[in-house]
Amino acid sequence: MSQIIETIDVNVPARVAYDQWTQFEEYPKFMDGIDAVYQIDDRHIEWHAGIAGKPESWRAEITEQLPDKRIAWTSTEGARNAGVVTFHRIDDENTRIALQMDVEPDGTVESIGDALGLVQRRTAGDLENFKAFIEERGTPTGAWRGTVEQDRV
Repeated sequence: MSQIIETIDVNVPARVAYDQWTQFEEYPKFMDGIDAVYQIDDRHIEWHAGIAGKPESWRAEITEQLPDKRIAWTSTEGARNAGVVTFHRIDDENTRIALQMDVEPDGTVESIGDALGLVQRRTAGDLENFKAFIEERGTPTGAWRGTVEQDRV
């Protein structure tokens, strides 16, 4: 399993960055290789992507979600991954986003890509794309302000 840690500063308030991040179905607009994301309910998300030239899908469960602070998840079916994204207020108009993910490549091609740092670079690129997306908009496309605490919503 590989660990990816990336941070980026965005020129929007923490609430704006967080609110946009909760709009999972918008991810294909700024994440390379993600074809579709469906939010099943407050805790469950279904992902569809093209990884190393082949279609992949997986389901994830949000294990913790605190508005303007953090979202943690773990996969429950398909591609194995888990992680947390945190939002750190720098000042009223700027936020540092920190993303930590554990991913387990599936198969030889994905393992080679991971060893070459492709997953790390794609993640950094996706954060850059998110930065451009939210800074250009200035406002989120939506928001979910609920809280998820371990086994409670």
